[in-house]
Amino acid sequence: MYPIASHWLNYIDGDWVDSAQHLSVNNPGTAEPLATIAQATVEDAERALLAARRCADSGELTRARPAQRVSWLLRIAEEIRAVADEGAWVLCQENGKSINDARDEFIEAARYFEYYAGMADKIEGTSIPLGNGYMDFTVYDPMGVSAQIVPWNFPVSICARSLAPALAAGNAVVIKSPELSPLGMCVLVRAIVKAGLPQGAINLICGRGREVGAHLVSSAKVDQIVFTGSVPTGQSILRDAAANAIPSVMELGGKSAAIAFADVDRKQLLASVKNGIFFNAGQVCSAMSRLLVQREIYEDIVQAVVELAEGLSVGLGQDNPDLTPVVSAAQLAGIETLCRRAVDEGAVLATGGEAHNELAGHFMLPTVFRDVRADMCIAQEEVFGPVLAVIPFDSEEQAIEIANGTDFGLVAGVFTQDISRAMRCVRRLRAGQVFVNEWYAGGIETPFGGVGLSGFGREKGQEALYSYVRTKNIAIRVAGE
Repeated sequence: MYPIASHWLNYIDGDWVDSAQHLSVNNPGTAEPLATIAQATVEDAERALLAARRCADSGELTRARPAQRVSWLLRIAEEIRAVADEGAWVLCQENGKSINDARDEFIEAARYFEYYAGMADKIEGTSIPLGNGYMDFTVYDPMGVSAQIVPWNFPVSICARSLAPALAAGNAVVIKSPELSPLGMCVLVRAIVKAGLPQGAINLICGRGREVGAHLVSSAKVDQIVFTGSVPTGQSILRDAAANAIPSVMELGGKSAAIAFADVDRKQLLASVKNGIFFNAGQVCSAMSRLLVQREIYEDIVQAVVELAEGLSVGLGQDNPDLTPVVSAAQLAGIETLCRRAVDEGAVLATGGEAHNELAGHFMLPTVFRDVRADMCIAQEEVFGPVLAVIPFDSEEQAIEIANGTDFGLVAGVFTQDISRAMRCVRRLRAGQVFVNEWYAGGIETPFGGVGLSGFGREKGQEALYSYVRTKNIAIRVAGE
C-alpha cells in the first residue's frame, strides 16, 4: 500500500503546474473521493501545444543521432519499472482494476518503450531506381506535434502504446488524460521525464473533453491526432480535425464475436470467455461481447458459461478478485439500461443483469444472455461491461454472417480444431485482428486496429511506427549523366 497524494498537477513545458479549478477523482470500488487533479483550461492546452510546437520545430528530438532516442526510450522503460508497484496501487484505487492487472499495465507500458527503442534507429527509407542521370530516395520525417487523447479503461498502457512510437520517430506530444482515471498517468509521466527528454517533448493535461479536447484536435499547431474512445467522440474529433486536414489514428468501439464450433476445446473456450468478457469488468474495446455457438453444443456451452459467471469472485481491486467494479456510477447505470432493453427485446437473462447491490462501489454482476437474436441491441451495441450475449448458429456461413453483422470490426475469434475451417473463417471475418483458439492471443508486437466504426490506423507492432512519420521523396537530376 502506498500513500496517494490528495492533489495532482498537470505537466506543461517541463513543469508540474496547478490550475484554479480542480477535478475530483473517485474510487469506484468504494464510491468515495480519492484525490483531486488540476483541471486544465483551454489556455493550459494552448501552452502545452506551444511547448510541443517549439520542441518539434527546434529539431532537438531529431538533431542527434537516432541512438539518442534509443537511449531515452530504454531509460524511460527502466524508470517505469521502478515505479510499477506504486503506480499499480494508484491505478487500482482510481480505476478499480485488480492490483495485479494494474501492475501488469505498468510493466506493459515499460515494454512498449523497450520495443520501440529497438526500432528508433531503424526507421529507414528506400532507394528508387530511375535510370542514368537520376537519384531518388525516400526519408521518413516525424509528423511534428502529436495530440493524443487517452481513455480511462487502460490509461497507462494505452498512453505508452502511442507515446513510445511517437517519441521513437522524433515527435513532440501533448497528451490529454481521462477525467475519470488520470492519476496513474501522472505517475507514468513523472517516471518518463527522468529520462531527460528535451523540454516540451511531452506534455500531460487533464481537462474537460468538450473544452480542452476540442481545442487540441482543432488546432493548426497539431500535425496528428491519436484517439482511443467511443464512436460518437471519435466522429466529433474527425469533424473538428477535417478543417485542418489533420491525419488521425482512431481506435474506437467494438462488438466482437467469437465463433465456437462443435469440435471446440471446451476448457480452452471457457478460459477465453473468462478473460475475454470479464477481464477488467468487461471494459475493453476488444472484449468478447458476443459468443456464437454451434447449435449442437449450444445448451452445454450456455450452461458452462453461466456456471463460470456465477462462480466468479467479485470485489475490490486490491483483493485481486475475478471481477472488479466498473469505473463510475454513470457507467454502471448505462450497462443496466442496456440489460433491461435486452430483456424487453426478448433476450433470455441467464444470470446477472443488474448491479451487485451488496457492495458499496459500482459493481455489476457478471451477466449472460442466451437465445439472443443478431438484431437485438445486446448483439449490436457496445455495452462496455461484463455482459455476454450467447447466440446459436447452424452453419459456418451463418456464423460468419452474424459475426460480420454489426457496424464494428475491431477483433473476432474462431474456436475449432479444424485448421482449414479456421482459415476459411479468418479470411472472411471483417475485423482488424482475428484470434484462433485463444482470445487476446496477440501482444504488443501485433498490429491492432479496426475497420468500420471501430476506426482506422494501427497501433502496436512495427506497423504502428509508420503512423508517426511522413514519407518524403527526394528526386535528383545528376548533371553530366
